[in-house]
Amino acid sequence: MMKKLELESYAAQSARWPTAGRHILAQFDAETIVVYQAYRPSIARHAALHQRLGGPEFSFGRMSWIKPNFLWMMFRSGWGTKPDQEAVLAIRIQRAGFDAILAAAVPSGFVPDLHPSEEAWKSDLQRSDVRLQWDPDHHPSGAPVARRAIQLGLRGATLRRFAEEWTVGVEDISALVAEQREVLRGRGVGELEIPREEVYWPTAAEAARRVGIERRGSQRDDEPWPG
Repeated sequence: MMKKLELESYAAQSARWPTAGRHILAQFDAETIVVYQAYRPSIARHAALHQRLGGPEFSFGRMSWIKPNFLWMMFRSGWGTKPDQEAVLAIRIQRAGFDAILAAAVPSGFVPDLHPSEEAWKSDLQRSDVRLQWDPDHHPSGAPVARRAIQLGLRGATLRRFAEEWTVGVEDISALVAEQREVLRGRGVGELEIPREEVYWPTAAEAARRVGIERRGSQRDDEPWPG
């Protein structure tokens, strides 16, 4: 049975999070890490029932984006109110699989530190099953903050491995999202409780280098990054 999400107040968490720079915020333990996706309810029901993505409405032929940061998922889905994103899934996957995804990631924009030329980057982008984007993270209200949040687009063999090999469990957290959406609207951010997240650092240094994440207090925290 899938381990349930641990919750904590937003106020307590935000006080210890980095305020700027490229950081992966996630809920994880020694073996697994949680990522989020939002779908129409029928796809989510199938995933929760079978404990993996799939079924007649899910396409393995398209790129599928995962987000380890809960609040970025809330911004993207409008707290579960946007069409075809009403159902939010917490998907727990093996850390080894997540780190493999990071190591294979190619940024959606050219980064000279990673590729010697734009041509080399475009060639790598075409071959890779994993696309990387760093976007502004967001306050629960939807306002952007200086810190960046990661999202990873999966396709091909990597998407298959994500769904069929690396997934440990799937939890439909749509009820939690709806509950906390009403808390935010009615009582404000001070009462908000969301999945507990910490700064995640991959085991392999190459995975960290490929995606450009930074240690807290790095002098590079405010450098620009494509996306």
